Amino acid sequence: MTLDIARTVRDLRTRTAAWRAAGESIALVPTMGAIHDGHLSLVRLADGLADRVVTSLFVNPLQFGPREDFHAYPRDEARDADILAKAGSDLLYAPEASEMYPDGFTTTVHIGDITEDLCGASRPNHFDGVATVVSKLLLQCAPDKAIFGEKDYQQLLVIRRFVQDLDIPVDIIGGAIVREADGLALSSRNAYLSAGERKTAPILHETIQQTAADLAEGRGGDDAAEAARFKLEAAGFRVDYVAIRDPETLKPLHGPVKSARVLAAVHLGKTRLIDNVPVPPAG
Repeated sequence: MTLDIARTVRDLRTRTAAWRAAGESIALVPTMGAIHDGHLSLVRLADGLADRVVTSLFVNPLQFGPREDFHAYPRDEARDADILAKAGSDLLYAPEASEMYPDGFTTTVHIGDITEDLCGASRPNHFDGVATVVSKLLLQCAPDKAIFGEKDYQQLLVIRRFVQDLDIPVDIIGGAIVREADGLALSSRNAYLSAGERKTAPILHETIQQTAADLAEGRGGDDAAEAARFKLEAAGFRVDYVAIRDPETLKPLHGPVKSARVLAAVHLGKTRLIDNVPVPPAG
């Protein structure tokens, strides 16, 4: 099965207009490619929520910092298109950078407050880049629903915030994190891990899952976060943050909690890993 590919906004809108004229609903799954089972779970979720699924593939330069892995980020469109077709995607939207950001493009979307710490603190302008490209994708495709993974939990809340603030008529749906058998959250960047690092990596999920369990039993947020940081550093991770946050606002929570999200970002060798779990812990 060959997946149709749209390269321009005009082509994308022509395809989606025909579906709407036929009374069909549309779901969008934005990706940067390097498709794995986590992405495919979002496509399958979208396929169950709408008549048509558009998957976008665009490695967005605006969300990468000057010392990050934009040029090294894995790219294999033919492979990705084949996998997405089998998962139920109806159209791949794969624009060039010049289509998304033509000469003279100067507009960015900035969200305050929720972007100012966690990943926003260590990756300046990252969420401006995310918000700008996602705003464009939503306006270009005008889907009824858009699906984003919960692994990027702060990103999910950022998108929900600007969609609400800007009155963009789309439902934002969060898809559950997909994990390897040993608990490591699926990510395109996992390919950067060495064999030894890959053996260590599952300790991240193990640690924050235990943190969530401790919090559910009444341990204070500050104490739990400090203990998790100590365990991760002892295992060889360079910790960006371990944080106990309100699951809706990402405001810090310090004492005992009834509902929270444990979020962590770490470096293992040259690879940055993020993960999060709910409190009370699932399962």
